[in-house]
Amino acid sequence: MSLCEKFIVMPFKKVRGNVAPGEMRQASNPAAAERLAGAMADRFVGVAAYAVMVDMESGDMSSPRVLCQYGEIADIAA
Repeated sequence: MSLCEKFIVMPFKKVRGNVAPGEMRQASNPAAAERLAGAMADRFVGVAAYAVMVDMESGDMSSPRVLCQYGEIADIAA
């Protein structure tokens, strides 16, 4: 199993009164992820930038760590 750290930005929207994740975007580094999250913040109920560990063989993501967040977000590890 080969693990690699990746940086993603996840917008969140309201769906039937609950916060739900939108379409994930990838960033090249932590600073880019934080900039992208900030730029998206006014268009969504919440946005978060994460560092995640990705299994390069299966594509599975684990160990999400919040780099920054704006507004209301849901727990993606749940």
